[in-house]
Amino acid sequence: MAKHAITAADILPYETYASERKARRVAITELKRSRRIAVGPFATFYFENFATMFHQVHEMLHIERGGAEQLVDELDAYNPLIPNGAELVATLMFEIDDEKRRERELRRLTGVETKIHFEVGDIRIDAVVPEGEIERTKADGKTSAVHFLHFPFSADAIKKFRDPNVRVLLTIAHENYGHMALVDGATRTSLAADFA
Repeated sequence: MAKHAITAADILPYETYASERKARRVAITELKRSRRIAVGPFATFYFENFATMFHQVHEMLHIERGGAEQLVDELDAYNPLIPNGAELVATLMFEIDDEKRRERELRRLTGVETKIHFEVGDIRIDAVVPEGEIERTKADGKTSAVHFLHFPFSADAIKKFRDPNVRVLLTIAHENYGHMALVDGATRTSLAADFA
């Protein structure tokens, strides 16, 4: 059974994590590779799960050494990014190295978070911004380079997602950024495991 939240009982002692850190980073890099989907020239979705957030929490604790007080904040920040068993959760990043180009492109993507969806056969699953999430598009129209998105799936959508004969697309349908990507192979298998 998949876990949907990290608790204090899951946290490894600092010394244990430090001794295992290198091997754990290699393993999580491999896992993340199968959970990454590029859509268009500079949008990348990184699909989160218990393992990616477990790693993130441990990295933050390892680097900052804030102890039990820090742990509470890290769990509050990262547990909402663990899928609940009937959804996919992604960190969307607009990855543009050139600062001037990044500024220009992000100003063109006003409200992009409302223009993202999966197509699973004939079912459409729109991205949802979590309640309480900070506004990612500013009043001046510039959107953030990072968005946190949930995709709530019905039982029928999950069944179709698991069926290799059903086409799955991840789409950004913004007027200034219209791109889609086919979701298949190892990526689709890895994401399907989140429905547990």
